[in-house]
Amino acid sequence: MLKNGFHDVPNGKVAMVVTHLEMTAAPDLRELDLPEGVTFRPVTPDLTWYRDIFDRVGAPWMWFGRRALKDNALMVVLNDPKVALYSLSRDGQDEALLELDFRVEGACELAYFGLTSKLIGSGAGRYLMNKAIRLAWDAPITRFHLHTCTLDSPQAMDFYIRSGFTPYRRQIELADDPRLTGLLPEDAAPHVPLIR
Repeated sequence: MLKNGFHDVPNGKVAMVVTHLEMTAAPDLRELDLPEGVTFRPVTPDLTWYRDIFDRVGAPWMWFGRRALKDNALMVVLNDPKVALYSLSRDGQDEALLELDFRVEGACELAYFGLTSKLIGSGAGRYLMNKAIRLAWDAPITRFHLHTCTLDSPQAMDFYIRSGFTPYRRQIELADDPRLTGLLPEDAAPHVPLIR
């Protein structure tokens, strides 16, 4: 019998509940138009573009995984022909990040997905997810998967489930607080208390 209880998180660390989700067949999708003035585009990224969009999309939710990669290591990922990147643009500025990773045979990982505050609530997220699902299942895969965590947007989990993903595993991740290591500014993600 498991005993319920609290577990200390050491000072200087952050703890996240990570949920893994997957779909094993393409769902039926309802056709949607992009909001007026928004365009979808594939991206051949350079380092400056990627770091900028990653920060603008992810900083409010304490995304730091890609920030932890050195430039050379990040470019290896971005230049891999089995990694595909897309964005949504408004007024000439990219405002979304969609990263699909096909590096594992027969599978696609939704590595990163998100919008900046300029597109949140516009319907662009649903359009971008539909595109992600179609692009993933256009490849010869049997599994489309992702993981999200409690540091992400509170709407993320429900959005992924409504999109056709099914949760299948949960884990606890403990990491150095990126605001204390210099990966993020100390005022990032104010919804997560900073404890030194």
